Amino acid sequence: MDLALYNNHLGNRTTRTVRNTILIVLLLLFALATLFPIYFMLISSFGDPVEAGAVSYSLWPGKFTLESYKFFFAYSEYSYRWILNSLIVATVVMVSNVLFATTAGYAFSKIDFRGRGLLFALLLSSMMIPYQVTQVPLYILIVNIFEIQNTYSALIMPTLVTVYNIFLAKQFMGSIPKEILESAKVEGANQFQTLVRIILPLSKTVMAVMAILTFMETWNTFFWPFLVTNTMDMQTIQVGLKNFRFANTTYFAPMMAGATISALPMFILFFSLQRYFLEGVTVGAVKG
Repeated sequence: MDLALYNNHLGNRTTRTVRNTILIVLLLLFALATLFPIYFMLISSFGDPVEAGAVSYSLWPGKFTLESYKFFFAYSEYSYRWILNSLIVATVVMVSNVLFATTAGYAFSKIDFRGRGLLFALLLSSMMIPYQVTQVPLYILIVNIFEIQNTYSALIMPTLVTVYNIFLAKQFMGSIPKEILESAKVEGANQFQTLVRIILPLSKTVMAVMAILTFMETWNTFFWPFLVTNTMDMQTIQVGLKNFRFANTTYFAPMMAGATISALPMFILFFSLQRYFLEGVTVGAVKG
């Protein structure tokens, strides 16, 4: 009997070992598939600034040179401006989203007003509309009606606040006990004081998550800046990279150098605030 129990235990342990080994191998393959494009981009950026047809593609370059990075900044007088434009747009959109989304989230979660549920349902339903569907009417609004194309306003206004961030803020703030707010009311605090002195300090986590995700999404956006900018001085870094591709050729290594430069803020943001990324995975699942 003892031998049978031992064999069963050994068999279970063997099964677990095989299962864990398979899972590890699958995860390693998935990680390799995810990291390989980043590795290839980085390695290719150290190649010579020659046309794509003359590039010798390999997993490990024959030599390392910074000429492609020099070529990227020397190619256009607006190379630094592209980075500055991206920084300005991403920062303003990030700040506005944190400000407006936290305010709206507080209103939807803690303030009772007529039509609150219906309005929030309408906001959520708008998330089901594909992004591409809204681009034509939005473009007509910005270019033909407001006539603000090729300006910072055109780049910033459509994303001053997103429904997703409002949803995150509302779900998180809904988990804050009402007793805290009732105590504040007893002390004579109005809605603004309650928001600033109580809700915001307790919502630092979700505010950080919104800031990180919004900055990353805005920084990496290509389609909308491409639509509303028509001069090189107003292009963002993502749009500026397309200038290294022509009808008959592409400067591959300088393009990869520019892509590496544009990805650096994302790498720095991720590794310095990794803890908030992990918390952001579950922050929207909190029941409100």
